[in-house]
Amino acid sequence: MYPFIRMAKELIRHRKAPPLPVDGTHVTTLTCWPWDIDMWAELNNGRSLTLYDLGRIPLAMRIGLVRVLRARGWGLTMAGAVVRWRRRVRAFETVEIHSRCVGWDERFIYIEQSMWKKNGECASQVHYRSAITGPSGIVPTAEVAAALGVEGNAPKLPDWVAGWVELENRRPWPPER
Repeated sequence: MYPFIRMAKELIRHRKAPPLPVDGTHVTTLTCWPWDIDMWAELNNGRSLTLYDLGRIPLAMRIGLVRVLRARGWGLTMAGAVVRWRRRVRAFETVEIHSRCVGWDERFIYIEQSMWKKNGECASQVHYRSAITGPSGIVPTAEVAAALGVEGNAPKLPDWVAGWVELENRRPWPPER
């Protein structure tokens, strides 16, 4: 089940946090509860993606995106993700999730999130390709940036992100059966 109560807690907890610039980093502290674990008593891989929501949505709130989405009747969707898991997160461990926007192209916004253990080790990292949607489909990011008051061109995507975008553009869709 989706962690609606935890999401509400995060939104309430950060509702008065100072606004962030579009490229600012939001930090969320979470505990891995028994309902987050798999049969090996560690954070389930699918659940980790759900927990990343608990950092991404408050980030969107703090940069002003949630306000813009509501005002314009737009939605936020995920259009792809690439994940790297490196360290186990065990039941009752506390982690920090760092969330930030690394840039955008004409259609998509790229968000990087990482999960850090108390000992300073990075447990996992996810990179999302997200889109803002409206009644006519995907809203151009230039329109989204303007609505957020962001001036100038999109920041240059890091090389590894640009490489991922290139690979995604070459990947066949729909996939073969």
